[in-house]
Amino acid sequence: MTDSGDFKETVKLQADIVRIVGDYVKLKKAGAQNYSGLCPFHNEKTPSFSVHATKQFYHCFGCGVSGDVFSFVQKVENITFPEAVRVVAQKLGIALPKVTFSSPAEAKEAGLRTVLLDVNERACVFFQEYLRRPEGAHAREYLAGRGLNEEAIKAFRIGYAPDSGFLLRDRLRGEFEEDVLRESGVFSWKADDSRQPSAVSPQQNNRSLDSARDDNSGAAGRQSDPASKDLGSKEVRPTANDRFEPALSGAKGPTTASMYSKFRNRVMFPITNEAGRVIAFTGRTLSADEKAGPKYLNSPETAIYSKSRVLFNLDRAKEAIRKLDYAILVEGQMDCISVYAAGFHNVIASSGTAFTELQARLLARFTKNVVVNFDPDTAGAKATERTLGLLVQEEFQVKVLTLESGFDPDLFIRRKGKEAYAGALKNSQKYFDYLIERARAQFPVRSAEGKVKAVNYLLPHIQRVPSRIVRDELAREMAQKLGIDSAVLRQELKHAAANRSTASLKARAEVQITDAERILIRALVSATEIQTSDEHFSARDGVEEEFDPCRQAQFALKSELLHQGVAAESLIEVLLRSEALHVTDLPLPEADRNLLASILMKDEEELSAERLEGAVRALRRIQLRRKLERVQRELQVTRGREAGQIQALLEEKMRLKRALMDPSLADDSPTARLA
Repeated sequence: MTDSGDFKETVKLQADIVRIVGDYVKLKKAGAQNYSGLCPFHNEKTPSFSVHATKQFYHCFGCGVSGDVFSFVQKVENITFPEAVRVVAQKLGIALPKVTFSSPAEAKEAGLRTVLLDVNERACVFFQEYLRRPEGAHAREYLAGRGLNEEAIKAFRIGYAPDSGFLLRDRLRGEFEEDVLRESGVFSWKADDSRQPSAVSPQQNNRSLDSARDDNSGAAGRQSDPASKDLGSKEVRPTANDRFEPALSGAKGPTTASMYSKFRNRVMFPITNEAGRVIAFTGRTLSADEKAGPKYLNSPETAIYSKSRVLFNLDRAKEAIRKLDYAILVEGQMDCISVYAAGFHNVIASSGTAFTELQARLLARFTKNVVVNFDPDTAGAKATERTLGLLVQEEFQVKVLTLESGFDPDLFIRRKGKEAYAGALKNSQKYFDYLIERARAQFPVRSAEGKVKAVNYLLPHIQRVPSRIVRDELAREMAQKLGIDSAVLRQELKHAAANRSTASLKARAEVQITDAERILIRALVSATEIQTSDEHFSARDGVEEEFDPCRQAQFALKSELLHQGVAAESLIEVLLRSEALHVTDLPLPEADRNLLASILMKDEEELSAERLEGAVRALRRIQLRRKLERVQRELQVTRGREAGQIQALLEEKMRLKRALMDPSLADDSPTARLA
């Protein structure tokens, strides 16, 4: 057990899975108890992800995943089970007990993430503090010049990393272990190969290191630090298991004394996760020195930060995105902050990376509509095209906002105002109109050669469109605007579409089970449902005081073994033996768990006594027919049989036929006809 069983059950009983999942997936009512939305675990065009409000579990008919509220949070947040329990508890405002873990490795993994969040939070507070100090005057001037007021600076927790390489280190090393600081991504370090004690004073060492600057491009991997290069050293990549001795002890590994701040003399923009916790930083240099490193320096990837999975400002923007049902996607943090400060709160930015499939799926949890507003220069245009292609593949409805040449969103708003930006936003182009204009600008279509180049430029973009109808419509529009014969273009498109390579889900053959099996499975599971009221199933007048579908199904199946040989035999057997209090606690293999979830998600009709009795009769007919078929096969082989054996088989055949004609087994319902 990870958390105590009592606490886990307490949280599960109080958790409304529809509300919890609704924080991650846009859900719509799809029946009496079901809600549906786009699955967050695979790419899909139409919703196949369902949440059952009464039974408190989810199931995707597309990729087959299913589970309870804890498994959903664990999977979508990529965290351990104990952490998922705690996340759900926090959402419900339930006081948290001391957490325990199932293994030392699980505890170490969760513990590292927790402490790294603390390190980043303390670093953020440090940077905010230094922005207010005299040392931060230059940074404050820069931010004022970018049009940011105190309110925006406070909202985004913008700070300043001082020029010293050791102030932050000295602040944090009394609070955190050395290996944790190295894993945080906030520090760099040098290793002296000589391993000799240094006679250099701390002040001299400080000046030496402060004279060096990072040239790290901000890529995810750890890259060598220029400060280390200048000192004839190399950066060492530690692991969480490493332990280091004091600097002058002659230890073989890097030490706290050799560690220094990765970010120096930079305006600091915290990067937060969906919950608003600081997980990384982007630092904008304030130095014009060519050795100052890249203009923007990002944290490396850590146990809590993966740049391809993060959208800057999503924690603040997600509610506005849900409400407006579209997002504005910009390139950088400064553009995002400026657009947000101007009142467009549904804005997000890719975080130091080209837009990725994982980011698209993250955004799809909140909307499938997006306006892309990247810089209109050459690099920005190429980035826009890459992003457009990915968003199209992920089934987004995309528009492109193109600003005047020389203006990024930040500069446009500062120069022309938020009303002008609102007007430009309103006039955003459909994504393919934008691409056609790009093709016409790059390849003049007055010549045959230009038309060929324009078509070759556009075809890969058309290929990404999943819908054939939409592709045909785009082809007609493209032919008209490029002055090309539409029949020729459609032929080219047909040829290109035939060669398309798209990711496809593995076919999952649904187990063929009868309606009778489905009804009996629902009856057996009814005992494991979380009852939210004192309501019961409909009464059976003249038979018994209260209809108990689970008890009746158990009696029929156990006494007559009606489930033997049917497609759902293994699932029914587990349900008959299990004493689990909830469907998600049943000890089932994945195939049976997915089958059970798919059955329970389609229980729109009331589980009445009549339907249950009809299901029992249907299974009886199935068993009788199977026995009759077996007897008939045996009768076909008479050689070597005694006359008495053949006579017994003939009598059994007649008995089974009479049983099948018994009026008590007759039923006009679809269940009986299926049997």
